[in-house]
Formats: sequence, structure tokens, C-alpha cells
Amino acid sequence: MSLTKKRKKELRKLQDSAAHLWEAQQVLVSDAADVAREAGRQLGNFNRERVAPVIDDKYHHYVEPVVDRVAPYVDSSRKASKQFLDSKVVPTVGSAVGKALSAWDAANDTRIRIAKQRAGIPFVEPKKKRSAGPIIAIVLGVAAAGAVLYAAWQTLRADDELWVADDPLASPDA
Repeated sequence: MSLTKKRKKELRKLQDSAAHLWEAQQVLVSDAADVAREAGRQLGNFNRERVAPVIDDKYHHYVEPVVDRVAPYVDSSRKASKQFLDSKVVPTVGSAVGKALSAWDAANDTRIRIAKQRAGIPFVEPKKKRSAGPIIAIVLGVAAAGAVLYAAWQTLRADDELWVADDPLASPDA
């Protein structure tokens, strides 16, 4: 199925006019971007020169005195809130989460044990693993205690050379 020469000519004209329109739109978009960029720059200048000083003046005139008056109350209420959260809320939430997680773990272990029993698989308790961590901690603790005892013994031992003689030294005969 081929196109006639007339249709090809019309399509070429349409394609040329679409390309021309596309180029015109690109130029228009570029010009619009330049105008928007300049408007943003001018708006920033206006903000720095006119708006910011007025806002700063109004803040110092109306807001700052109120902030200075209520600052001690805000500080004391912040301290009371922190104390309440630290002493009441956090332990309560921690306890509730801990209990929920332990109940979840117990239920999960029971569910696994029952599922294995139904499947005919014997449930074997996992062997407790021995690690070197506690042994290393004990050895380091004993070594530290030994070092402290040795330092104390060196400090408190009686050295004859450290004591001053009881009789005064006689002056040499001249």
C-alpha cells in the first residue's frame, strides 16, 4: 500500500509546518524561562529590600517581648514534660512492648511445637551454644583484679630504703 504523490506532498508540508511550529514553541519556551528567571531575581531583590526589614521590625516590636515573657514558662513545662516522659511514659511503654514481644515469642514457640507434633516430627530443644565471650570476660576481669592488687601491694609494701634513719647524720670532722 503506497501513498500517492499528492498525499506524500501534503504529508511533507504537514511535517514541515509541524517542525516550524515546534521550533517556534522552543523559542517561546526559552524566552518564557528567561522572563521567569529575571522575575525570580527581581522578587528576591524586592524581598530583601522591602519585605524582610518590615517583617524584622514587626517581629522585634510584637513577638520578641512576648517570647521573652513566656520563655521561663516554656522552659519549665519542657522540663516537666521531659521528666514525665522519662519517668512514666517510657517505662510503661517499654514494659508493655516487652511483655507483648515475650508473649508473641511464647505463642510462636508453642505454635511451632504443635505444628511439628501434628506432622509427626519430634520437637527437639535446641542445644545451648557455648561461646568464648563469657570466658574471655572472666579472664580479663581476673587479670584486672590482679593488676589492681599488685599495684596496691607495690604501693603499701614496706621498703627499708624508703624509711629515713632515726639517728641524725654526723657532720664530717674537719
